[in-house]
Amino acid sequence: MRKAMVLIASLFAAAAWASPEHGEHAAVEEHGAPAGEHGAAAGEHDENVPEYIIHHVSDSREMEFEVPLGKPIHLGTLPSWTLGNCTPKMTDHGEVVPGITEGCLDISLTKHTVMMFVAAGLLLITLLIWSNSDKTKLVPRGTGANLIEMLVLFVRDELAIKNIGKEEGPRYTPYLLTAFFFILFMNLLGLVPWMSTATGNIAVTASLALCTFIVTQVAGIRAAGLGGYLKHLTGGVAWWLWPIMIPVEVLGLFTKPFALTMRLFANMLAGHIVLFFLLGLIFILGHPGVAAVSVPFAFAIYLLELFVAFVQAYVFTMLSALFIGMSVAMGHHGHDDHGHEGGHSHDHGAAHH
Repeated sequence: MRKAMVLIASLFAAAAWASPEHGEHAAVEEHGAPAGEHGAAAGEHDENVPEYIIHHVSDSREMEFEVPLGKPIHLGTLPSWTLGNCTPKMTDHGEVVPGITEGCLDISLTKHTVMMFVAAGLLLITLLIWSNSDKTKLVPRGTGANLIEMLVLFVRDELAIKNIGKEEGPRYTPYLLTAFFFILFMNLLGLVPWMSTATGNIAVTASLALCTFIVTQVAGIRAAGLGGYLKHLTGGVAWWLWPIMIPVEVLGLFTKPFALTMRLFANMLAGHIVLFFLLGLIFILGHPGVAAVSVPFAFAIYLLELFVAFVQAYVFTMLSALFIGMSVAMGHHGHDDHGHEGGHSHDHGAAHH
């Protein structure tokens, strides 16, 4: 806390040093001319920094080699693939491409889509290199193989079996491992220069949450049967309370994937914005002395982002395992236990140990 207060105080001191009055005074003293041109340049940087941050975290079909706070080098435009009637229409706000509700399905490649393919490719290469290719050896050798094995065992033993149970946990471990490593590689790609974070796109996180939602419902139907699954939506209350309980239960089904979507999206997007904003302070305040504070602070945030990449992959996988365990528990618990799913999911898992 004390270090953070010192950093904040230093930033305010730098802002005061780089204030327009000081800049004008220095310009007049050193160059003997008004600082109007300098102020105009600073104003231009002030406008460019937010635009650069938004441009960096936004998705688009333009592939660019980005230059920090400069004009990006255009590498090309990704091909456009559409299905249906996608003829652009002129509106009061300019040319607009119809949406899916108007019969147009846009499946064009974008920057974040390419990052997803890159993450999937790197993940496959990593597993092929460090998998136990020598079947004569039961234990894989090497630092990379040991690291992968440690993560796999952690997801299986600490997430799948503890939250779903010893009997059902191994069944859903492949999905949880896929989600964990795929999200982890997408998160880490965003920390590589000239790459971007696909998990900072709400469409990507919503698609991942939709996968968990489907697996969760299938697990519930498989454990309790279709009749038991539908009966569980009544909450085990008297029939005359069903009109109230059923909408609440259905709404509860969708709040879980919504929480998964927003948690991963917001954390990854916010981290990058904070990181770029700290570096942008050098140009916003218009004084090179700010770099002495903002660059070390940005480096600390970068290391924190490295930690967050692992944490967010873990949290998404852990919550997915917890939701699947709650659905599986429907087949083992009576309706009298309804409303305490979270607590029973752990008991359910522990009961199988």
